[in-house]
Amino acid sequence: MVARINTVAFQGIEVLGIDVQVQMSGGIVAFTIVGLPDKAVAESRERVRAALHALGLALPAKRITVNLAPADVLKEGSHFDLPIALALLTVMGVLPDAEMARYVALGELALDGALTPVAGVLPAAIDALAHDRGLICPAACGGEAAWAGPDLEVLAPATLLALINHFKGSQVLTPPKPRLQESGPPPLDLRDVKGNETAKRALEVAAAGSHNLLMIGPPGSGKSMLAARLPGLLPPLDPAEALEVSMIHSVGGLLEDGKLLRQRPYRAPHQSASLPALVGGGTRAKPGEISLAHQGVLFLDELPEFPRPLLEALRQPLETGRAVVSRANHHVTYPARVQLIAAMNPCRCGHLDDASLACARAPKCALDYQSKISGPLFDRIDLHIDVPAVSPADLSLPPPAEGSAEVAARVAVARAIQAERYAGHAGGAGPAVRTNAEADGELLERVAAPDADGRALLTDAAERMKLSARGYHRVMRVARTLADLGGGGGVRRRHIAEALSYRRIAPGR
Repeated sequence: MVARINTVAFQGIEVLGIDVQVQMSGGIVAFTIVGLPDKAVAESRERVRAALHALGLALPAKRITVNLAPADVLKEGSHFDLPIALALLTVMGVLPDAEMARYVALGELALDGALTPVAGVLPAAIDALAHDRGLICPAACGGEAAWAGPDLEVLAPATLLALINHFKGSQVLTPPKPRLQESGPPPLDLRDVKGNETAKRALEVAAAGSHNLLMIGPPGSGKSMLAARLPGLLPPLDPAEALEVSMIHSVGGLLEDGKLLRQRPYRAPHQSASLPALVGGGTRAKPGEISLAHQGVLFLDELPEFPRPLLEALRQPLETGRAVVSRANHHVTYPARVQLIAAMNPCRCGHLDDASLACARAPKCALDYQSKISGPLFDRIDLHIDVPAVSPADLSLPPPAEGSAEVAARVAVARAIQAERYAGHAGGAGPAVRTNAEADGELLERVAAPDADGRALLTDAAERMKLSARGYHRVMRVARTLADLGGGGGVRRRHIAEALSYRRIAPGR
């Protein structure tokens, strides 16, 4: 007899159906797992054997073969423990074969038979619902699986024994309830920032249109302080975005207690981060920081201190909104629609504009330092602003009257205008367009076309500043956002002028 249990494997956030087949036959006593398993899957036989022993069950003295089909797909992770155990219990007659075929199972087994959390339950639940099946997962992941929808039957036992008793009819498993991440501490307030009104305005524009922003200024001018207050200006994730972001964090094993995310991610990796850590990859091709910041903020402080290959690897995800990790036999794609916020000093010593503090190599050190950022990466950043040092007179002033709440209200109105404008539009790479920063091609030309005076100013400035086609279109996007902050009318000359003021000529041009 051959028993079959449905489970899944993951390629990025894509779910692949896996058929776990178990056969017991005569011959030399053995327990073999085939079907391209990795080390964690190969070790499942010991965890399964120990878990069954804890239930008082012993494997028959037969030749046991576990096949994970299709055999040419690499099977990674410990979530294969539970489907293998269920297939064994089915072939041993402990569980009903017909009943088990209705479910997709995934979970890791402890040696005492307890079920421990695994990554990827949310995308697995959505896939199970799409195929009209139920889901069996550990109790700690039940709240995560329940977000797939009320029509999905979810069994979330704490132990393997509880699951067996459920199918035997001696115990009933209560359906889990969806759980949301608790509200964290209140976001940092923009009212704490004194002076730098131009930088605050640029931060508001960046938040309203989801634009990339580069801040250049001396040490202590408030660049990191401004970036840390951006999350307080952004609207919360809508339900579709929350599900999309949570799926990435689920695959990465970062959903705490299976609770769906509510706030936009804010990721700030250190300069020592590796290439796989930033863009994704590694042995199991996990999502990197740029994907974990999907629909949120990726903050890179001291931008030139990041290795050059790592910065260049950001160019393609920033343009397409996807991070592609290539392997010999397949490609893994993670969403990576992020808002890049970067900060840097104007030179290595940081005091280029202060002759009393600048190093002896100024101003040549500034050109060498800023040239670490390539022109193509520079071109992908919509807003470039100088953040001057705050004077003691500004620091002695009382807190400004306007804080994050007032700015966030204007940002919310601008985002609502964009949501209405782009309803039903898809981006060039496929995902839906939600903000001005994602508009492209004919859609951008239609929604951001300036008036005659604005067009003349943009054409003249593009020629004088030698803007690339990408830079030209990014000015249009920023101008569209400025118009939305002003009430959503057409793009005028004043909007083009302000958008151009945020455009900096790349070093060396």
